Amino acid sequence: MFISLLSGAALTAAEVWPDGTEMEEWFTSAPAEISGREARRFVITDYGAVRDSTLLQTETIQKVIDMAAEDGGGTVVIPDGVYLTSSLFFKPGTHLHLEKGAVLKGSDDVSDYEVREVHIEGVIQPYIAALVNAYGVDGFSITGEGVIDGNGLRYWRDFWTRRRVNPACTNLEALRPRMIYVAQSEDIFIEGVTLRNSGFWTTHLYKCDYVRIKDVTIFAPNEPVPAPSSDAIDLDACNNVHISGCRISVNDDIVCLKGGKGPWADQDPDNGTNSNILVEDCWFGRGPGVLTFGSECIGARNVILRDSEVHGATRVLQFKMRPDTPQNYEYVLVENITGESRYFFYVAPWTQFFDLKGHDGYLMSYGSHVTMRGCRMTCEKAKAVTEQPDQYLLSDIVIEDNEIIETGAPDAAPQKEDWQLPTGTPDSK
Repeated sequence: MFISLLSGAALTAAEVWPDGTEMEEWFTSAPAEISGREARRFVITDYGAVRDSTLLQTETIQKVIDMAAEDGGGTVVIPDGVYLTSSLFFKPGTHLHLEKGAVLKGSDDVSDYEVREVHIEGVIQPYIAALVNAYGVDGFSITGEGVIDGNGLRYWRDFWTRRRVNPACTNLEALRPRMIYVAQSEDIFIEGVTLRNSGFWTTHLYKCDYVRIKDVTIFAPNEPVPAPSSDAIDLDACNNVHISGCRISVNDDIVCLKGGKGPWADQDPDNGTNSNILVEDCWFGRGPGVLTFGSECIGARNVILRDSEVHGATRVLQFKMRPDTPQNYEYVLVENITGESRYFFYVAPWTQFFDLKGHDGYLMSYGSHVTMRGCRMTCEKAKAVTEQPDQYLLSDIVIEDNEIIETGAPDAAPQKEDWQLPTGTPDSK
């Protein structure tokens, strides 16, 4: 079935968020250049690091980071070569720069990594630290033409072996390091680098504000060994995020909104909602969802995905509705997306590791004020929406002015399909 919905109206860059509030000038401004003492270069090979991909050099590189921090700040430079490391912790005033030809490679032995308090699976708890960590480091940046390689093959194999033994095992039981974890920080900038083969989530941002991710390549394979839970960008209770010019192909969700889960997740101060998220001018390959709300997300407001290509992702927009968590997804715009995916819009209950924790029934959730327009897609099915009124309500959902070829339908004749769900879902308070 062919759905012809193009109105001919020219698409223009949004100056307001879907709820009508004005977008800050920050979203169109250039990032501030690193200056002063923070611009000083601390090249790791000047302080004892050697070009040896088999020698674990965590202690040496961490000493360079600490030295820069203690001396008023600086940029830790990874020069051409391969450097094996485990958990690195950046401090206030420090930055990471990877020169062309540089590879910062993660150890594939989980015992090499530290254990730290992390917001994961919807709660703060001890877990394996990431390869690159920044806790409370305002202004932190990762830049350059080099590579951070998670060296994840061993972790992926171990995960699938564990799943064969125990199909119900969680991510917490299959210990693996994430690639980047930035927590409770402002003014974060990641540009130009390639992030590949993460053992677990690739980029995890928790309670961060004003984050730019620009011209970054993120890759994790689907074969010969699929990289499990290799989410490209996890926004975990973050606000004011601009993702642009990225090329991403992974084996799990691409941009995933998180923030907490459980019957009382919205009352836990360690959790939070996401707001003012702009994703544009990107190329997306494999991944279950280009833009996914859930599976541990209590809320998101003002999210835009626009002016991008999709080639092979399963779903463009996906709402995971947890019956054990109160969720509110609202004011979402998907605009001017081209390419191929299995589904255009997908909504269904999500019950992985379902736990009501003693609560006496499903928690009610909402999805509202969603607009998908001006897109040109080939899909097996344009929309796959499971209605579950005892668990969640959808309203003000508008899909219009698109050109969509549905390859899974027997009738490929052109026809118009504008559809809208009932109005009336309460706005969030």
